[in-house]
Amino acid sequence: MSNDGFFSIGDRIQLTDPKGKMYSFTITQGKEWHTHKGWIVHDDLVGIPEGSVVSTSAGLKFTAFKPLLGDFVLSMPRGATIVYPKDAAMIVGVADIFPGAKVIEAGVGSGALTISLLRAIGPQGQLDSFERREDFADIARENVQTYFGSSPSNWKLTVGSVQDSNSDNKYDRVVLDM
Repeated sequence: MSNDGFFSIGDRIQLTDPKGKMYSFTITQGKEWHTHKGWIVHDDLVGIPEGSVVSTSAGLKFTAFKPLLGDFVLSMPRGATIVYPKDAAMIVGVADIFPGAKVIEAGVGSGALTISLLRAIGPQGQLDSFERREDFADIARENVQTYFGSSPSNWKLTVGSVQDSNSDNKYDRVVLDM
């Protein structure tokens, strides 16, 4: 997800209607987003700044923002039960996950906690995640890639048990989400 404040192809966008109802989708070239009161062409969203007011073909107005982490997590596809944003914040805080940390994570599930860990460690950190179930790993991989716009270079996802890891890596923190 780009952080320059302007929308581009591949970004998640959150449209909020006048009643506060939120709708989230990925901006895809050539697509349209439809509601009961008209549609919005995705290409028309490219290049506009966050906070812009956009209208459907029928004139219904929405305010456009990039989703907050909490909003993204609550609306992302799930395979396993997610770690909710308030709980992820507590885990990151209590475990003292810091920028630049090397973290090993056992149990990725749908990737909600993984996204919070990646944000906490930043680009200088390293997150090595293990998930036993390939279907959960696939969902988590897709959610992480959707949130960040691509797979972070400092994240390694392994399908298998952390117990079977023969890594000699030294870690600053261990997170068990099983």
